[in-house]
Amino acid sequence: MKLCRFQPLHFSAEQVGRSGGEAYPEPRAGVITGETVREISGDIFRQWRATDRAWPLEEVKLLPPVVPSKLVCLGRNYRAHAAELGHEVPKEPLIFLKPPSAIIGPEEPIVLPPISQRVDYEGELAAVIGRVCSQLAPDADVRPYILGWTCLNDVTARDLQRADVQFTRAKGFDTFCPLGPVIETELDLATTTIETYVNGERRQSAPATLMIFPVDVIIRWVSRMMTLVPGDIIATGTPAGVGPLKAGDVVEVVVGGVGTLRNPVVTPAT
Repeated sequence: MKLCRFQPLHFSAEQVGRSGGEAYPEPRAGVITGETVREISGDIFRQWRATDRAWPLEEVKLLPPVVPSKLVCLGRNYRAHAAELGHEVPKEPLIFLKPPSAIIGPEEPIVLPPISQRVDYEGELAAVIGRVCSQLAPDADVRPYILGWTCLNDVTARDLQRADVQFTRAKGFDTFCPLGPVIETELDLATTTIETYVNGERRQSAPATLMIFPVDVIIRWVSRMMTLVPGDIIATGTPAGVGPLKAGDVVEVVVGGVGTLRNPVVTPAT
């Protein structure tokens, strides 16, 4: 099942709800079936139901599928990626945080900061936390804590990362975390692949099974340091093949079974 957050581009009087005399609030949550988005009521993390309000997929703007309190990211979680950057494989999960203010949705532009001379794409599979998760036991089953899966682009100012020898500035710029387009609640990680395309050319491709630290290990590890709450994102690391972006590029992160996260690349407006 594919869940989403969306904004209708057009709606009829019948599709407009009323709350306290105000027009129906946006954004709204939905479930995608085929080429149709059906609005849902309730809480996607608890109980919800489909309503009778629906739009063709082409008549909505898909938004980031969640608004997380935090984004926890994995560094060097694929051996070939660690090697291409000249790093050793970590002995335990290497985590860092990305600010929620970096999030953008599908089709929104990645803005290249003037302070950086090299900005890289990093396509990733991301887990969406579905329930409060803290201090999990080493053998705990993490599946009940995962709502689903989405695509993420861990955009990175590589030159600033090397200069700072840590990740916050390099990965924290506004627009540096494209997220979406949907949350897929059913995904077989044994057959899932992560790919990244720039201007239609494939630059990254790897099965999720090549992760050094699998998702269950990551979530249990993180839960012992910080409480995860519904909507939080766990980005599971990027495969080999990262590279620079330039203004005018279009970058797509494709996760098998989830979908395609597409974003243009631009310079700041003057």
